[in-house]
Amino acid sequence: MSDPRIGVLALQGDFAEHAVALRAIGADAVEVRLPGQLKGLDGLIIPGGESTTIARLLHRWGFVEPLRSRARDGLAIWGTCAGAILLAERAPDLDTEGLRLMDIEVRRNAFGRQVDSFEASLDVAALGPEPFPAVFIRAPLIDRVGPKAEALASLGDGAVVAARQGRLLATSFHPELTTDTRFHRYFLSIAGDGGEASSRNGAQARASARPG
Repeated sequence: MSDPRIGVLALQGDFAEHAVALRAIGADAVEVRLPGQLKGLDGLIIPGGESTTIARLLHRWGFVEPLRSRARDGLAIWGTCAGAILLAERAPDLDTEGLRLMDIEVRRNAFGRQVDSFEASLDVAALGPEPFPAVFIRAPLIDRVGPKAEALASLGDGAVVAARQGRLLATSFHPELTTDTRFHRYFLSIAGDGGEASSRNGAQARASARPG
């Protein structure tokens, strides 16, 4: 089987850093600027940036319904920081509707402004025993994880900062700003688990994804 083909949504935000991280681990990375470029992808990363701006651009460029449809058909999608907000079924302080695909509720800028950015070592069982160095910049918080999703990582106070639902992944932090590629490798393993051709994963995604 060929390596998964991973798109990085390149409308706004730090998409270039994700593309560099993907290529560093040998992935076929493609910057995506139009809905037609979703064709043939096994996975898509929605990067950090300004969530309200990216949400408006998703609507302006006609991405919303194609992305919801592709998610139902098994496209793996990973949202980092702003991307996590856009994946959430509930994001009460987002002024433009996001994709509403994951059974989570996310609160924007939960840790404060840019000056309140911080780093934390996270225990992430899915990545192995070594802590992951997470970078939080104007980060959101996953306030609630519904029954269709599962928490992957939390801060010391129990605040959830990473979650997964089938082939959907959300992280409050920025793995692309570190030299640790384990989260990108983890996403590749999700995207490569059958890709577009897997009817099993397509059925799972259709059962778990919740379009608005």
